Amino acid sequence: MMFNEDFLQYVWKFRLFNKAGLLTTLGETVEIVSPGLQNIDSGPDFQHAKIKIGNTLWAGNVEVHLSSSGWKQHGHTTDDAYDNVILHVVCRDDTPVYRKDGTRIPTIILNDRIPDELFAKYNWLINEPKQIIPCEASIGSIDPLLIHNWLTRVLVERLQKRSNQLAAAIQTNKGDWEETFYQYLAANFGFKVNALPFELLAKSLPQNILAKHKNNPMQIEALIFGQAGFLTADLKDEYPVTLRAEYQFLQKKYNLKPLQKHLWKFSKLRPLNFPTIRLAQFAALVYQSNHLFSKVLDIRNYDDYAKLFTDIKMNSYWDDHYQFDKPSKPAAKNLGKSSVDILLLNTIVLYLFSYGNQHQQERYVNRALHLLEFLPVEQNSIIAGFVTMGVKAGTAYESQALLELKNVYCNYKKCLQCGIGNKILKPAM
Repeated sequence: MMFNEDFLQYVWKFRLFNKAGLLTTLGETVEIVSPGLQNIDSGPDFQHAKIKIGNTLWAGNVEVHLSSSGWKQHGHTTDDAYDNVILHVVCRDDTPVYRKDGTRIPTIILNDRIPDELFAKYNWLINEPKQIIPCEASIGSIDPLLIHNWLTRVLVERLQKRSNQLAAAIQTNKGDWEETFYQYLAANFGFKVNALPFELLAKSLPQNILAKHKNNPMQIEALIFGQAGFLTADLKDEYPVTLRAEYQFLQKKYNLKPLQKHLWKFSKLRPLNFPTIRLAQFAALVYQSNHLFSKVLDIRNYDDYAKLFTDIKMNSYWDDHYQFDKPSKPAAKNLGKSSVDILLLNTIVLYLFSYGNQHQQERYVNRALHLLEFLPVEQNSIIAGFVTMGVKAGTAYESQALLELKNVYCNYKKCLQCGIGNKILKPAM
């Protein structure tokens, strides 16, 4: 059999080998009381194992290698962390292995004890060409409850990873959750195409400056459009000219340096998604929602979260404009439901989870997960592929987990670390 060390660790972890008459290479009987807990950090592969060798019960660590010589190749001979290894598990015993004190470490060989069926399934999962994921032919037959439980774990992993990134941003902002929330919300208002200039705008225009003008919507609009680089000298309409005059005063007062207008993208966007409209919506939101993050923590249901973004009232100038000095037919410019849901998914859910996780307040974590159950499933080829295989995806709760499953586990064929892959591989009892 030809396989990697991960597979051998998997076999040991779940004891998926013939244990009858198990002996060390020196002929001592071996009984596995506990294989130990797998260690994903540095050090021995399994910790807190209990192994009876001969008449002695040993407690300690277990190391797994394809060949015994891996012990020396990996530098374990001189590493104190491996002095408490009580058993060496290998496929090939090509050299005896010793601790630093010269005592020999008991070794067992599993190569001929692994069921052919198990290896055949593993080989099929890892090596056979697939369209989307390694187990696409089998996942539809797995118990939906098992899939749901695993997807919940994967979803938490996804949120935890993004939460760690958020924690770094909060640290950069000296622990200021409100300021970081403002920056993240701004970036998400760019909806991918204009995310970067929106983020740069927020970082160049701190929230505390906007807060000083919380009772003056015209000044807030002037600060946002001016910092975005749109209040140029060639404007003609009364509204943008007034904004420009306000901004010129405020720019000097706060020593502001505006962004370059060319950073903003209009090409291939529907007029409703033009950055000028998004900036107007963002300005209205800032004016109407001081200390927005504090409000987010107080809200408890989807409808009230959605109202944060659907009840904003833009300046009437935008009723018949998509850009400055370019009149258009009157049309509603409110954020659509799909846009609101994206903001809830990428900002509110992340912040609720992160805040609850960092402050050990489980109610916010649960609120984040609950909110995902009210958000619609993403429509893309990955989710469509899973649905074709028979995997349910009715809300963002499932689709977010499936995206993480595909990108982190399936793409790298981590079937041995996947709860679904484990179920497929394990022989029927």
